[in-house]
Amino acid sequence: MDASEPLRWRRDPDTSRTVRLLWSLGVGTFFAVSTIIIFWRLYDMAGQVGGRSVVAAALAAVLVTGVAFALSADQRHLERLADRLPISDPTDVSLDRARDAILGTTAMIVVIGSLMLVGRIVSQRGLLGDLGAGPFTGLAALTLPMALVALLLASFLRSVGAYDPDERTIYLYDPDQAIDLEVIEGASVRRIGDVAIVSFDYAQPDGRYVQGPRRLALPPRVADEVVDGVDGR
Repeated sequence: MDASEPLRWRRDPDTSRTVRLLWSLGVGTFFAVSTIIIFWRLYDMAGQVGGRSVVAAALAAVLVTGVAFALSADQRHLERLADRLPISDPTDVSLDRARDAILGTTAMIVVIGSLMLVGRIVSQRGLLGDLGAGPFTGLAALTLPMALVALLLASFLRSVGAYDPDERTIYLYDPDQAIDLEVIEGASVRRIGDVAIVSFDYAQPDGRYVQGPRRLALPPRVADEVVDGVDGR
């Protein structure tokens, strides 16, 4: 490839395992909490008529069906199942996101449900004295702010764009934005796994504030080229 050819990249749930995992667990946690609340109410109501086993079996059946749907390797089978749902024209991307959400929801139901179950057992047996189920309930409650952090990180790490060495410009898409390296005085890189976080120091001509992202999540190769472009001007 020519050295001056634009370097293009795409980091989203389809191309980055980190973004995909963060998105899946973040969304899955909120769905899991909602599911557990609904199940718990139905479980308590069913206890009045002796139908708790039916509610538990129904939840297990839904989870097993969801996991089977998510793990199905036959794309056409997934599309046929999706056609029965109230959604229009399912795409490969939407099916992938649905699969990730289902797996994330199932995983977090297991995690949160296990914490609540252990907390209840500990409380009933008095194993932690006055603390009761408090520590386990607290850990379960912490999954919500952690899910929000995961979604924020997934949003930050997601980026689509191109770097043109000739124009010394970074082009970002979704949303569209152009960053001219001429207005950047310095750049530094910190690598975390398969992503490089590039920090920019913008010039302030006549004391004016220059708008633009102060940090970008880029592939390591693109990050190195951008830093070289800033340092080599």
